[in-house]
Amino acid sequence: MMDNPLLAGLRTHFTDDQIQRFEAVCVGIAGAGGLGSNTAVHLVRSGIRRLVVADFDHVAPSNLNRQFYFLDQVGMKKVRALGVNLQRINPDLEMQGLDVRLDAGNVRHVFRDCHLIVEALDRARDKKMMADSFMAGPRLLVCASGIGGWGQSDRILTRRVRDSFYLVGDGRSEISAVLPPTSAIVGIAAAKQADVVIEKILEERVQG
Repeated sequence: MMDNPLLAGLRTHFTDDQIQRFEAVCVGIAGAGGLGSNTAVHLVRSGIRRLVVADFDHVAPSNLNRQFYFLDQVGMKKVRALGVNLQRINPDLEMQGLDVRLDAGNVRHVFRDCHLIVEALDRARDKKMMADSFMAGPRLLVCASGIGGWGQSDRILTRRVRDSFYLVGDGRSEISAVLPPTSAIVGIAAAKQADVVIEKILEERVQG
């Protein structure tokens, strides 16, 4: 079977071994909003082929300023719309989109087959739930905190809290009416979350 164009293009930048590493792992993404949808784009463009994305929400007009959705998808479930959009990048994508509200009782089961997990939820209590559920384990968890507003983009940092736990953001500028979500800042944070995942796969050889 012939390669799809994305894979053929990736071979101009990466070795076969690197591409195989990308294809072997499964990445879980908790949330398909500004962080989750854009992190997924970066991962799929990098050659990640297996995703588990969990989100219970619908695409709303207020999402379009920063999330990877389009006008004609307003009203669709986010996990369905995201799967459609990502398959336009890689038609061989294997994405399991789960229409579920994550909580402490189901989150470990939802991401049971994932080698690395990205936290991309909105509420502070849900972020804490993800950290409590996975931070002490061996799998990489990449969380985000403090991504509101605009300007001073160098404040969005990547911090290694421990070998298996990274935190992206400035840790203080939570999204609010005063500090609304903007495409640029949210996008920077999502790219940094994806970059941690890519680094771990390529440099530390996370095995699928």
